[in-house]
Amino acid sequence: MPLNWKRIALLIAFIAAVFVFGYLLYYLFLKPAIPAGPAAVNVNAGPGVLPQAGANANIPLAGNINGALPGEQKPAPLGPPAELPPAAAAASPTANGGLTKITALTAAAAGKPALASDGVNVIYYNRATGKFYKVFPDGRTVPVSEEVFYQVQNVSWSPDKNKAVLEYPDGANIVYDFNQNKQITLPRHWKDFSFSPDSGQLVFKSLGDSPESRWLAVVNADGTKAVKIEPLGDKDATVYPRWSPAGQIVAMYREAKGLDSQNLYFLGLNKENFKSTIIEGQNFQGQWSTKGDRLLYSVSSGAAGFKPTLWIVEAQGESIGQNRKNLGLETWSDKCGFADNDTVYCAVPQTLAEGAGIFSAEMDNSPSDLYKIDLKSGFKSKIAVPEGSHNISQVIVSENESYLYFTSQTDGKLYKINLR
Repeated sequence: MPLNWKRIALLIAFIAAVFVFGYLLYYLFLKPAIPAGPAAVNVNAGPGVLPQAGANANIPLAGNINGALPGEQKPAPLGPPAELPPAAAAASPTANGGLTKITALTAAAAGKPALASDGVNVIYYNRATGKFYKVFPDGRTVPVSEEVFYQVQNVSWSPDKNKAVLEYPDGANIVYDFNQNKQITLPRHWKDFSFSPDSGQLVFKSLGDSPESRWLAVVNADGTKAVKIEPLGDKDATVYPRWSPAGQIVAMYREAKGLDSQNLYFLGLNKENFKSTIIEGQNFQGQWSTKGDRLLYSVSSGAAGFKPTLWIVEAQGESIGQNRKNLGLETWSDKCGFADNDTVYCAVPQTLAEGAGIFSAEMDNSPSDLYKIDLKSGFKSKIAVPEGSHNISQVIVSENESYLYFTSQTDGKLYKINLR
């Protein structure tokens, strides 16, 4: 039978294709890798000569993973940025209930400041220089007198601000008339002075050596015509010479009524039989309204944790004792100042511990906020948080209510706040 060469050729071609295909598979995938030659040597060239290209050919390169630099670990993506704490609120230039800008008007401590007779500026004593000054709202200062008064301990101003009683640590007392540049010496055993509304007389305590020689008395501002009003005996600590702006009452005295209340009596020049009023607590402090028909006072009681609480009561004629009202503020009355007969501004400590009304010298150490009180309605509102965290000791308000002045127990200086 003849051979089929065509089939033989196809078979040979198929076998050859299988062989070639198998070789390619071996060469590409199964052939062992060629062993690496000896490590390239980093030959040190001469100074200033770079290595030959390829000398470090086998130094492995770190992969650039996720866009990081070689050798750098790129952090995982972060969430949204954390919110920054809010910036501290800027102090307002005028009192609006929050943090309020203040202006120091004195470089040194201002002793016994008072509103000047013009109703805008403030007069005060500078213990460092021994002089009295008037300071303006813009900070300008002028001497009230060129006279020097060294080491004055206490100052009692006349309503017209033309006179003052100056008390010294050694017990010496003088009345100084700033208009006439004249001084009158008063006896050393006279204490606790208060001027009459017309600035022409003084009520005071005459404290002799024995109870029988202790009197409440009045004298002319020039030191003449001293007259006894009431015997003090051993009760002088409970008597307060405070001449009313209405002119009828010259002093008050308190008498225990119960464990946590007292009677407050009012004294006149001619032994008038005034009504009394109840005060709900101990540690009494009081001051007259500008017309003298109300008494603003503070007391401390067990019901209030012996903290000072502020009260108002009618204190003239047949109305004495009426409309007695707790004003709902824990502060002392001497931290308050009247703007007019119906409006009072008070410094109120931000914090007070129990017993602060009894131990005020040790426990009155908190920064103060400023409040405004409408005595007609009883409405009160916080008007300012003075910047600097000052413990306020005295408040003075200009007659037009444009400025509030205060002294700071922190440094003794006089400061101003703009109310408008």
